[in-house]
Amino acid sequence: MNHHWTARVVSPRMPVPAEGARPAALLRGEFTARAAVRSARLRVTALGVYELELNGTTVGDHVLAPGWTSYRHRHRYQSFDVTPLVREGRNAWGAHLADGWYRGLLGFNGGTRDVYGERTGLLAELRLEYADGTAETVATGDGWRWSAGPVLAAGLYEGEEYDARRERAGFSEAGFDDSAWQPADVIDFDTAALFPADSPPVRRIEHLAPVAVTTSPSGRTVLDFGQNLVGRLRIRVRGEAGRTVTLRHAEVLEDGDLCTRPLRHAVATDRYVLRGDPAGEEWEPRFTFHGFRYADVEGWPGDLDPADVTAVVVHSDLRRTGWFTCSDASLNRLHENVVWGMRGNFVDVPTDCPQRDERLGWTGDVQVFAPTAAFLHDVRDFLRSWLRDLAADQGADERHVPPVFSPDIPVITPVPLPPGNPPMAGWCDAAVVVPWVLYERYGDTEVLRTQYPSMRAWVDAVDRLAGPDRIWGEGFQFGDWLDPTAPADDPGRAMTSSALVATAYFAHSARLLARTAEVLDDHDDATRYHTLADAVRGAFLARFHTGGGRLTEETQTAYALALCFRLLEDDAERAEAGRRLADLVAERGHRIGTGFLGTPLVCDALAGTGHVDTAYRLLTQRACPSWLYQVDMGATTVWERWDSMLPDGSVNPGEMTSFNHYALGAVADWMHRTVAGLAPAGPGYRRLLVRPRPGGGLTWARAEHETPYGRAGAGWSREGDRLRVDVVVPPDVTALVDLPGAEPVEAGPGRHTFYAPFPAAAR
Repeated sequence: MNHHWTARVVSPRMPVPAEGARPAALLRGEFTARAAVRSARLRVTALGVYELELNGTTVGDHVLAPGWTSYRHRHRYQSFDVTPLVREGRNAWGAHLADGWYRGLLGFNGGTRDVYGERTGLLAELRLEYADGTAETVATGDGWRWSAGPVLAAGLYEGEEYDARRERAGFSEAGFDDSAWQPADVIDFDTAALFPADSPPVRRIEHLAPVAVTTSPSGRTVLDFGQNLVGRLRIRVRGEAGRTVTLRHAEVLEDGDLCTRPLRHAVATDRYVLRGDPAGEEWEPRFTFHGFRYADVEGWPGDLDPADVTAVVVHSDLRRTGWFTCSDASLNRLHENVVWGMRGNFVDVPTDCPQRDERLGWTGDVQVFAPTAAFLHDVRDFLRSWLRDLAADQGADERHVPPVFSPDIPVITPVPLPPGNPPMAGWCDAAVVVPWVLYERYGDTEVLRTQYPSMRAWVDAVDRLAGPDRIWGEGFQFGDWLDPTAPADDPGRAMTSSALVATAYFAHSARLLARTAEVLDDHDDATRYHTLADAVRGAFLARFHTGGGRLTEETQTAYALALCFRLLEDDAERAEAGRRLADLVAERGHRIGTGFLGTPLVCDALAGTGHVDTAYRLLTQRACPSWLYQVDMGATTVWERWDSMLPDGSVNPGEMTSFNHYALGAVADWMHRTVAGLAPAGPGYRRLLVRPRPGGGLTWARAEHETPYGRAGAGWSREGDRLRVDVVVPPDVTALVDLPGAEPVEAGPGRHTFYAPFPAAAR
């Protein structure tokens, strides 16, 4: 039930610059509390992003609150217990308020401002309960005042400019002289869209010190933090008033200097103007974040002590739930890159990249990565909330087509999107696939129930698009995006046709929808959508299958889709398709031949048809394109392109050249399930599948995961000619242990050790 709000939105009437990032405002109000306050509960949100103070103390530890949702449909607010901060008598509260996602620059090709509104504002109310049983509510509204503050400009893409000489010390304390401040406007706001926070907030998670400080060929001071991360810098500095320290950020160096070209229009620059405190000053931006490993510093007074600059890692505060390690240091680094890529792109919304002028909740990326994400971190609430936004945005489309990114925003076309909200296979299918992943990994039937109208609406929309022949996708599609053969200036040109990809996804989503209907006991829909999935599968085979397990398109992605989506069901045909896929991989020198949609499937398609050795050769390949090529080139996150950095150390000339995209890191799920051998065999890990398939010259591997029932683990090691497998089964869980060359066995809760012959092919 929606909370009844008595608060009104208070808004500063600040001048807006013609271009560039806009300043942040300060807002304040006062109230009186009687004696013996038993409890004080604050509810707060903003049109923009805020940081609230009460009697001089910052409330909570959230960053960029209230976060980003599809504000017109779902606008999040936070609640805090602030009882210790309220005093008897006169109190004050105040806020820093900036544009954030609500009014700031969003999107690519120059971006768009004022997407959700032209005014920023604060909405807050404080419920005071007294020991005598009485209560009152104080709230934003008439009497609030505003002033310009020290934040001269703040944008998520642009960075933050802060003049410490303009600080208003004590502005959130009672008795502060605000006579020179202006009355805040009270503006209309429909509170019907407000909802209590339902996913973990963004917080400061970790701090990293520089691992090196160098002087670049151009004479600039460059700090290397040793890890491509997402966040901002915290500095401690002492110098004369008025001096400006400038901090620029980038993911990589080119010719020894920051390579900022991949940032496109994102300036990613912070500036701090000193107030001249002889005791020194400390500053960290409030209202921006950057994706970077390197930063250069200009204007530092005197010699820079590396200890005076710290990288503050910022992302949604997700509980870690999954771990993987093995005997190959390069694979361990790859896995760590996947983890860091996820951390940097889970900043309230599952974004494509965290550094350039984009940072959107692209549906295709999270569709392929959701299984990996659900293993590594507890993303149940995070993705449930995002799916509600996706469904809300989809419902606003009269065709019921989900957006290709959510929250949905207008973008400047035609690059890379055609006008409107085009239906995109593999991207829009997130509406079906992601809820199913949450069910599979958390046993969450409620997410299926909540999202079922959205899931069904998308499959029905594709059914209309495909028409009676059940084939679709022959118009503009992203398809197997960033296929390694795609030219730098044409990332959508792939070896696999968009019609094959789209029709395969149509069959896949229809089948998942039918299975969802079964879980929800909707037998009529289950029959309907199984029938539809069968029909689409038949159409796929009629169009793209030549018989005997061979396809009309001889690509790794085509065979991976056909095998993993069970479009080929005959055992002999599957065996031939697997053999042909293995041949295609070998013909490319065991180098990857897939883009965003084929990559998460290719190792499963190989291993599932008996070609585990080929899957390992693909995984452990070091020549470009491959996962370990990136590792050998010094990557600490997963790249957008297989060759975002070229072998000579230069940066790919393409416009889309991010060094932190998690999509191609979806292979980590295969590493968990097949290399280490730990997978769910029933919803929510109520039943485990322990099925390691050693290979790649590895001598041991292990994975652990915090299931809803406790920690599960599976690890193997080579002991001479024997395979030793150690299994941990949580309470109330059973495991099917399926080892090479041995009959599957059941295992109950507890610790178990099993032995089998070590596969000769894996030695």
